[in-house]
Amino acid sequence: MSERRIPQEVRVGERNVGPIDASLTPRYGGAATFAKLPRIDQVDRADITVAGVPFDSGVSYRPGARFGPTHIRESSRLLRPYHPGLDVSPFESAQVVDAGDIAVNPFNINEAMDTVQAAALDLTADGGRLLTIGGDHTIALPLLRAAAERHGPVALVHFDAHLDTWDTYFGAEYTHGTPFRRAVEEGILDTEALSHVGTRGPLYGKKDLEEDRRFGFGIVTSADVYRQGVDEVVDKLRQRVGDRPVYLSIDIDVLDPAHAPGTGTPEAGGMTSRELLEVLRGFAGANVVGADVVEVSPAYDHAELTGVAASHVAYDLVSLMAMRHEAELEAGAVAEAALG
Repeated sequence: MSERRIPQEVRVGERNVGPIDASLTPRYGGAATFAKLPRIDQVDRADITVAGVPFDSGVSYRPGARFGPTHIRESSRLLRPYHPGLDVSPFESAQVVDAGDIAVNPFNINEAMDTVQAAALDLTADGGRLLTIGGDHTIALPLLRAAAERHGPVALVHFDAHLDTWDTYFGAEYTHGTPFRRAVEEGILDTEALSHVGTRGPLYGKKDLEEDRRFGFGIVTSADVYRQGVDEVVDKLRQRVGDRPVYLSIDIDVLDPAHAPGTGTPEAGGMTSRELLEVLRGFAGANVVGADVVEVSPAYDHAELTGVAASHVAYDLVSLMAMRHEAELEAGAVAEAALG
């Protein structure tokens, strides 16, 4: 990464710089970076970067996800530095920063995707991990391109009410309903380790499922999560992924509209917030190299229900990345000590 100016008021040293002290500055005041974390220009490195992509030119129904990053940040003000469910203090385990929003062209989808891919590569140039908050699901394709450039074809666990492996809409190949079909066609996914989680609702036809299966995806429906339970679902997903580099993509409409009304394509019968968070926590120790949380459309939200859910999902993703980062540092230290 390029050199950055470090303001004097931010303490930088051996310890990571975490969120503002809520006992000194009220959470509801000041700039709304994600979880009140430092900006990327306020620290000398970034192990995990949170970046927004305010883009919704690929939607097929209700627009508004371009305002998602701002809404998620505002809804993250109450997040605290210790995660009891995973027993980790992510902001101590890794230097986590907010890089602000990636400025993308709202009138040219191809140019926007190129911009997202280039930014993702820049933000991970030093080997750090990237969590992206959207924005519509179109942005998953350039993010996967960048992840594959860093790690080779990656495993994918895709949480969504929809398959997002359709071919075209009105002849357009790049929309929020097509990114994973394009990703398979481009060879940037490990087709031995692909899963959808939380799918439900009507399809255009049985062919949708047949084509999806041909691409290599396994499907865990929202009904499967309900009937089988979180532990069984996690076990199946972890077996499928193994220790491959894995990308986690979360469309907030994987949640039932009761838990996430603020989204563009809601479907009844979805997962609860608790189920989604518990499945994500089942990836503790996994090699999560990148992730996104997308399709938050605040105009349809109520009382920050969707924003709060999305911010907690993002917090869990950061925590998973921080746990893996800490484990890699410890493994490196042990190996270095063994060499004398």
